[in-house]
Amino acid sequence: QVQLKESGGGLVQAGESLRLSCAASGAIFSPMGWYRQAPGKQRDLVATITRGGNTNYADSVKGRFTISRDNAKNTVYLQMNSLKPEDTAVYYCNANTMAGNFWGQGTQVTVSS
Repeated sequence: QVQLKESGGGLVQAGESLRLSCAASGAIFSPMGWYRQAPGKQRDLVATITRGGNTNYADSVKGRFTISRDNAKNTVYLQMNSLKPEDTAVYYCNANTMAGNFWGQGTQVTVSS
């Protein structure tokens, strides 16, 4: 069983930055990712990263968000720059492993205009 714990969310103004962290309970050899869910909307992909560092981003965050991973610390990060009000959502960490698909509890990001 994999446990994921997110941190780093908060309330910021448009144009500011936040860095989210997701600590896993053990080593993850599969891709990890960040997803987000705004009120009344489905959960959408934000970014993914393989253990080797290959990344993939949603078009809406390309050039503003950066996903990274520290395998020694079992941690994945999401650096979010130039935040917009439409980035407001609960952000979830994900690890899709051979043992199952695991989610964190989520962290709220609110961007005011």
